[in-house]
Amino acid sequence: MPLVKIRKIKLDIEEVHHEGGAAVAQPLLVAVAVAVVDNPYAGQHVDDLLPFMNELRALGSELSQRLISALGGAGRVQAYGKGAIVGEDGELEHGALWHEAGGWAMREALGNPKAIVPAAKSVAGLGSRIMIPLGHTQAAYVRSHFGVAEMTVWDGPRRNEIAFGLAMATGGRIHARIGGLAAAEVKGEDGLR
Repeated sequence: MPLVKIRKIKLDIEEVHHEGGAAVAQPLLVAVAVAVVDNPYAGQHVDDLLPFMNELRALGSELSQRLISALGGAGRVQAYGKGAIVGEDGELEHGALWHEAGGWAMREALGNPKAIVPAAKSVAGLGSRIMIPLGHTQAAYVRSHFGVAEMTVWDGPRRNEIAFGLAMATGGRIHARIGGLAAAEVKGEDGLR
């Protein structure tokens, strides 16, 4: 019997044309794919969580492919992040399963970029939202790509559910101008620079 039971999947795409300055020729696209699933460990403490984490890899792959398709291909993705909201009968550790399962799947789908996948997780109720941190896919020090993507589901997660989300963006912040390592200068060797 499978541990991952999906109630719903949601895909959000945000299109940013400007942030107070002139409109850009190519809008920034920020997409979030979230799946609301049953929490097989709700209301109980289970020592071995790894079977659920292993099954979540397939969900991570599915959400990654939906995002890549929505953004026009893996070559267009420059930033990413992941998040989880655990319903009230679960524990934060259940959301932490997404670090490996979601992050691994997203990196594989994008050709194994070097930078760490930023993450956020929480235990919360219906309609809660979490801001998924975004970072450049190849180099963590690219300040222009520090951003967020909102993840929320109006009717989830229920007490016995978890909302697992992945986020991708086609670039950094519109009108970024705080210096630091420019995306064009990334070497992509160590995940930092």
